[in-house]
Amino acid sequence: VQLQASGGGSAQAGGSLRLSCEVFGSPNIYSLMSWYRQSPGRERELVADITYRGEIDYADPVKGRFTISRDNTKNEAYLQMSDLKPEDTAVYYCNAGCYGAGEKVLGPWGRGTLVTVSS
Repeated sequence: VQLQASGGGSAQAGGSLRLSCEVFGSPNIYSLMSWYRQSPGRERELVADITYRGEIDYADPVKGRFTISRDNTKNEAYLQMSDLKPEDTAVYYCNAGCYGAGEKVLGPWGRGTLVTVSS
């Protein structure tokens, strides 16, 4: 199984970017798709995740600015980022995992995509 994140790049503060995540090599639809990010000197942190049924969680710093979505027919997930801030600068990773009985389990990681926001 391979995951590929794309759509990163440079943006001005207040701008927008849309990230995409594709899952290759698996016929299964993952019940949990997540976006994480990691900036230099910091641990990887959850940005947002979405279950197969569309249940969504956002990290507090991105609430109201980022929107996660998924296409279950294509095993893809997306992250629409708006009103970007310099502190959003990081490498963004997607993850395909499992969700059941209230428990979230992470799966394979993909290569990240760099997002750089300038003030």
